Amino acid sequence: MSPELWVEKYRPRRLAEIVDQDEVIEALRGFVAKKSLPHLLFAGPPGTGKTTAALALANEIFVSGDIVRENYLELNASDERGIGTIRTKIKDFAKTVPGGAPYKVIHLDEADHLTPQAQHALRRIMEMYSSNTRFILACNYSSRIIQPIQSRTAVFRFSLIPREAMKERLEFICGEEAVSTSEEALDVIVNISEGDLRRSINLLQTAAVMGREIGKELVYEISGLAEPESVKKMIVAAHQGEFATARSMLLNLMLEQGISGEDLIKQIFRAVMYSPDFSKEEKATLISHIGEADFRLSQGLHPDIHLSFLLAKFAELGAQG
Repeated sequence: MSPELWVEKYRPRRLAEIVDQDEVIEALRGFVAKKSLPHLLFAGPPGTGKTTAALALANEIFVSGDIVRENYLELNASDERGIGTIRTKIKDFAKTVPGGAPYKVIHLDEADHLTPQAQHALRRIMEMYSSNTRFILACNYSSRIIQPIQSRTAVFRFSLIPREAMKERLEFICGEEAVSTSEEALDVIVNISEGDLRRSINLLQTAAVMGREIGKELVYEISGLAEPESVKKMIVAAHQGEFATARSMLLNLMLEQGISGEDLIKQIFRAVMYSPDFSKEEKATLISHIGEADFRLSQGLHPDIHLSFLLAKFAELGAQG
């Protein structure tokens, strides 16, 4: 089994290898064929291929690895988000002459973390050096990018990776790395990842290096999540009026299994949404209480108290029914 980071080892190097973003990739391949590239804005959830697409596009435009290294700059805006980075690193790179290529490419990852002042400075640089530099901005939330930049870019939206495509990719990696795993474990990885292919590959590698048989129990253990059946039993017990039992289950999940309050409340939400044990009206009421508890947790308040309060609301609703 390879000691390398699998996310990087199996990162596609060409546009055609990118998983399930066909419409976006078709358009990018058109830019390559015509040797004409506008400024680009890639928007979408994490782990859907935005950074990979930018690197693959650079590989196909510049062809040679040496030319890529000379003409491609990647920066992460969550680390370097101020106006100083725009006026030094980015401007210094943009104003130099491309080497062996028609233009340079600057890939600014997580561009939605740039301050508004930095974005306005970036807009000006995009205008000044458009003759020899192209910008690829990647972000999770395009609404956080100022309108003057959005209007200067071709916007491409990346969607969550479908379950089937994720599972197929994981099966391919298992074959390449001689890793034996069950269908059930792969299904759990796919469910936990929620369309984030990068997260699913990291989970698979973590499970593989544990030196144990890869089953669903191991996947839940390494992901820091509770088994859905445990969460379901807890909320059903609370709804049936067994508050003390439900609270004991809650403490077991949080203290003995180490599940965080934030992760647990997300699992409670999913359990309620897809449970046949609650009516539509009960689901609406419970989700309102879950949202309130989630907000309180986001403010840094004690998870034990507020999750216990949430279970009490389950019990109260069950008593009314």
